[in-house]
Amino acid sequence: MRPWRSGPSDRRGYHHGNLKEALIEAARRFIAERGIGGFTLVDAARLVGVSPAALYRHFRGREALLEEVAERGFTELAARLARALRGPGTPLERFTRMGEAYLTFAEEEPGYYAAIFEARPVGPDGSPPVQAPRDRDAFGLLVEALRHTFPDGFSGGVDPRFVALEVWALSHGIATLAAAGRLPTGPGLPTKYDLLRAGVVAMVHGARAR
Repeated sequence: MRPWRSGPSDRRGYHHGNLKEALIEAARRFIAERGIGGFTLVDAARLVGVSPAALYRHFRGREALLEEVAERGFTELAARLARALRGPGTPLERFTRMGEAYLTFAEEEPGYYAAIFEARPVGPDGSPPVQAPRDRDAFGLLVEALRHTFPDGFSGGVDPRFVALEVWALSHGIATLAAAGRLPTGPGLPTKYDLLRAGVVAMVHGARAR
């Protein structure tokens, strides 16, 4: 990802009616560089060239803006996973490509990825709404994909949710290590995609053989 710093030349002009979109994009960019903890409403306002007070015409506060970024990110992630599942190949190959698409999304969209798993939904009164958290939604996608890919289920009545949780933990762990620069690389060592493929194959085959 290219280094980015805000400044007068970075301000994005906007027309009446699309200030909300400009703020969402500003938040995504700040989160990508600084993480959730390094983002403030003042940052977003400065980047698009408005006063902080103008933000409250569209968002109740920082958490509401972050939740909107998370919603956009989840929509993009879901679309990528669905495209991977619709591709050619065996059921296992298609499911494995979902994991690869997950890793690619985490690398290409760090702002969205961080928001999906760190933003906390807020209700109209500022309290957490009664709805599934964003990470539960991502988990549900994997469960649905497993059931669609392997309609006959797994040996011994293994719950697809168990397998999905293992795959999700593997994918998220690899993505997090890679983003932090903690994944060992070098001659003879597997890439993050190699690790993901090997892990998914082992988990699925293990579940089908139990």
